[in-house]
Amino acid sequence: MRAKGVYATEIDLVVPFFDVDSMEVVWHGHYVKYFEVARCVLLDELGHNYVRMKDAGYVWPIIDLQVRYARAARFGQALRVRAELVEWQNRLKIHYTVSDAATGERLTRGSTVQVAVSLANGEMQLVSPAVFVDDIERQLAAASSLPAPGTHA
Repeated sequence: MRAKGVYATEIDLVVPFFDVDSMEVVWHGHYVKYFEVARCVLLDELGHNYVRMKDAGYVWPIIDLQVRYARAARFGQALRVRAELVEWQNRLKIHYTVSDAATGERLTRGSTVQVAVSLANGEMQLVSPAVFVDDIERQLAAASSLPAPGTHA
């Protein structure tokens, strides 16, 4: 069973022609691109995107990628991609779900794991840098103090 994320975001996209094969089915590698688009939005919302990572002195390569395909996405199909923050203190783990935007049917799910690598010496960090953890936890605290949608403080 997959761990539930502590923070999530969703993006919508429509499958473009250049992402499909001659049968109008999305080529399997493009799902990774959809994950990346959702991950960038998630990191922007969490206040520690790739620009901030680099400015803080770290790069965050993906060291593990898992993808499970349930049903093919097709040309012109409206998709919803959900990215959920699962871990951040020792590594960055994000779960993804790609579903049909109209029906909610799950098409694909996956996860990525990234680790911090120092730009100064190229060493992989065994824990996430404090600047990263602080930014994430500050944003999580702010998000949890917001009223639920449709309510007033």
